[in-house]
Amino acid sequence: MSPPTSGKSKESGTARILGSGASGVAELLVFHPVDTVAKRLMSNKAKVSFSALSPIIFRDYATASLPKKLLSLFPGLGYAAGYKVSQRIYKFGGQPWFNEIITRNYKDEFTRVFGERKGKMMMQATAGSLTGIGEVVLLPLDALKIKRQVNPEAFRGRGVLRIFMEEGTTLYRGWGWTMARNAPGSFALFGASAVTKEYALGVTDYSKATWTQNFIASIAGAVASITIAAPLDTIKTRIQNANFEHKVPGLTVVRDLIRNEGPTAFFKGLTPKILVVGPKLVFSYTLAQSLIPFFGKYV
Repeated sequence: MSPPTSGKSKESGTARILGSGASGVAELLVFHPVDTVAKRLMSNKAKVSFSALSPIIFRDYATASLPKKLLSLFPGLGYAAGYKVSQRIYKFGGQPWFNEIITRNYKDEFTRVFGERKGKMMMQATAGSLTGIGEVVLLPLDALKIKRQVNPEAFRGRGVLRIFMEEGTTLYRGWGWTMARNAPGSFALFGASAVTKEYALGVTDYSKATWTQNFIASIAGAVASITIAAPLDTIKTRIQNANFEHKVPGLTVVRDLIRNEGPTAFFKGLTPKILVVGPKLVFSYTLAQSLIPFFGKYV
């Protein structure tokens, strides 16, 4: 979650980039395996049973030793690093920037429509939504990461530059579904976090929230965001993990999913994501909140 700002920026852009980038690297190393498990569960089209979990999660390493199983959960780490670090830099720097623009230019309108207190929360949520929509520019890195996690055969020994040159705009496959997922998801993330701080915790200046308050608000925001975005996230993942030459329309994915797996399949992989929300957000939020001000002292 991006640290919300309530006024003018207190840290430089460089400090935000360094702090959020370092947070993204650390988060990646800790949570990439969990993301791999969630993606593989979402991409599995067969019914899931306890006995089938190991082949679904570990693929060819289902019968291998524990160390090899664990290492198999780090496919596409290079792509994941590019995506995660870029995403965190964009999230941590983008949402406060959008919020500052909205506050500076549209605060009176939001206050008039929603009132001062609710208007402030709506500006946070709207800034988050705009940030989420803009994340579509990072879609190629996300697509490559997902393919490496669930469909490594699609690479066939090709390098990154060759894939970009050969595939071109196909790496933006599913961009509409990505924006449709990110807009309400990011709105819920920042909105629920702001509501929790404002109403449940009594925090009026979000930048002065304590570690415990940030922890509680982050959990509320992330659970709301992941749950709301889960159906569209499943569709986006299945569009992206297909072979490069095999274009699958989103509506076809929706139709086949409902027909073959039932509506509950939209929420495949939701449990692993929610289970990791608490430690993941505490970890990334605490690092960002600590590192950005630290770098702000020097740059």
